[in-house]
Amino acid sequence: MSVSAECKRLVQQESLLFERDYKRHFLTGETKPRHIGEPYLLHHEGTDCGVLLIHGLMAAPEEVREWADFLYSRGYTVYAPRLAGHGTSAADLAQRNYHDWLNSVDCGHAILRKCCKKIMIAGFSTGAGLALQSVIRKPHDFEAVIAVSAPLKFKSFSSKFAETLNVFNRFCNYSGVSNLTKEYVKNDADNPHINYLLCPVSAFVQVKKLMKEVRKSLSDIDIPALVIQATNDPKVAPQSGSTIFKLLGTDRKHFAWVDYNMHGIVRGKIASDVFKEVESFLKSYNLINSWP
Repeated sequence: MSVSAECKRLVQQESLLFERDYKRHFLTGETKPRHIGEPYLLHHEGTDCGVLLIHGLMAAPEEVREWADFLYSRGYTVYAPRLAGHGTSAADLAQRNYHDWLNSVDCGHAILRKCCKKIMIAGFSTGAGLALQSVIRKPHDFEAVIAVSAPLKFKSFSSKFAETLNVFNRFCNYSGVSNLTKEYVKNDADNPHINYLLCPVSAFVQVKKLMKEVRKSLSDIDIPALVIQATNDPKVAPQSGSTIFKLLGTDRKHFAWVDYNMHGIVRGKIASDVFKEVESFLKSYNLINSWP
């Protein structure tokens, strides 16, 4: 399908939103180059099948660029939205909640609907959680879902006490003793040229709220689903993947381990292992009309 005028308008609208946020929240030494956070559409005229591809927490659309390029090379149209509060600065992210992120995903879905008849949704890390929740919210809008490294349970010490620390921070700010707060924790980034180096404590809280909602309704998902998890993920507890897989309601599901000791598995050499699993899954369920 060709790109309609309405599709182009919506893409431009999201680009202008990013431009506004980028200027408003730019911080010298922290904000990445503009192209890192820019949402993008890779339109493939030879198909009516699209993939809504969602990046993770503290990242940006550039994080899933290699994955997007792979899918495009296999005949898909791909849209990678920018989640609210991302691609700008950690201070921007601190003001957002997971409903804002879901709204960003919804805007991406609206774009793909203008140029694709069939839409799949896929995501990495928090993006995987948002993909699952989007299917739960709108069960008839997607042909399949792919969740890579969804954070059902974190491993870091700081995340375990995020809610308590967040309440403490709010109390201190309310009481006029903001000098006692600890609103950000250091992020050991896999991709420091993309990721924020500080994570708002409030963002951890929002991810945990999101995943709590996801877990409650995984049994409602009845479309084809692929779950991928790294065996030695240092940030997300590896059992997250297998637990999600077991709780999924669909019988058209597949689980794959990727033997790796880092969280980021959708970029670099290890990504080829992930993409092989993705390709095998999509072929097995005939989720594209023709393959190049």
